[in-house]
Amino acid sequence: MCGRYAASRGPEDLAKTFGIERWEPEETLEPDYNVAPTKEVHVVLDRPLKDADSPRPVRQLRTLRWGLVPSWSKSPEGGARMINARAETVHEKPSFRRAFAARRCVVPADGYYEWVTGKQERELEVEGRKKRPRKQPYFVLPADGSVFAMAGLYEFWRDRTLPEDHPQAWWVTCSVITTEAERTPLAVAPADGPRSLADIHPRMPLMLTPDRWDAWLDPSRTDPEELRNLLAPPPPGLMRAYPVATAVSNVRNNGPELLKELEAPEEGTLF
Repeated sequence: MCGRYAASRGPEDLAKTFGIERWEPEETLEPDYNVAPTKEVHVVLDRPLKDADSPRPVRQLRTLRWGLVPSWSKSPEGGARMINARAETVHEKPSFRRAFAARRCVVPADGYYEWVTGKQERELEVEGRKKRPRKQPYFVLPADGSVFAMAGLYEFWRDRTLPEDHPQAWWVTCSVITTEAERTPLAVAPADGPRSLADIHPRMPLMLTPDRWDAWLDPSRTDPEELRNLLAPPPPGLMRAYPVATAVSNVRNNGPELLKELEAPEEGTLF
C-alpha cells in the first residue's frame, strides 16, 4: 500500500523533470517529509487549461487532496479511505474506473514509508483479515536518487450544498495506484533487514518509469486494455530501502531528519 510518503522537490525541479508547462505560484507546497492521507499534494497531469481557446492538453502541476472522492459520491467523507487503488482491479471498481479511463496523473515523491510486518501476519493482511501494528519503518526510494513517480488518478466532486462560484464548491482529489511488491533483491538493501520490497510489505506504489509518463498522462488514451498494459511493474532492481526513526509514525512530525538512514533498526523494533 501507500499510506505515507515524502515530497521535497519544488515546482522548478518538477517542471524540469516532467516538462511541466503550467503551474500556479499560489499553489506551491512546502517540502513535506511526512505526507499523510487528506493532505494537499502536488500531482502532474495533462488537461486543457480552463477557459483556453485551444483544447490542447497542457502539462500542469496541480495541488490536489490525497484521498479520492468519486464524482457520484453524496459526500466527501469517504475520501480518506480511497488513498490507494489496486492495479489489478482499478479498471473495474466503480470508485476508480471513470478516472482510470480519463483522469490519470503522476504523484511525484522522494520515496515512500512502509512498516515491516511479520510473515504470518503479513499473509493475513494480504487476505484482508488483519492489520498488524506498525513496527520498524523503512524508507523506500529509487537507488539512483531520481524522482519516485507514482501512478495516480484524480477526480472532481461537486459540493451541491454550496453555490457554483463558492471557492470550495469543487473538490479535486487523487489516489495512488498500488501493485504487488517486488520479490527480487533490492538494488541496495540494509545490512540486517529486508532483502526485497515484499519482505517489507506485500504491496507497493506503482512506480512509472519516464518512458511511460507521456502515455499514462495522455487523456486521449481511453481504452482500458491499452491502459492496463501501462500498469506493469517497473523493471526489478531499481529500488533501495533503509530503516528510519519511528518518529515518522507520528504524522505531527515533519522534517528532513525523518529521512536519515539508521545504521540499524531502533531498539525495541523487529524485522
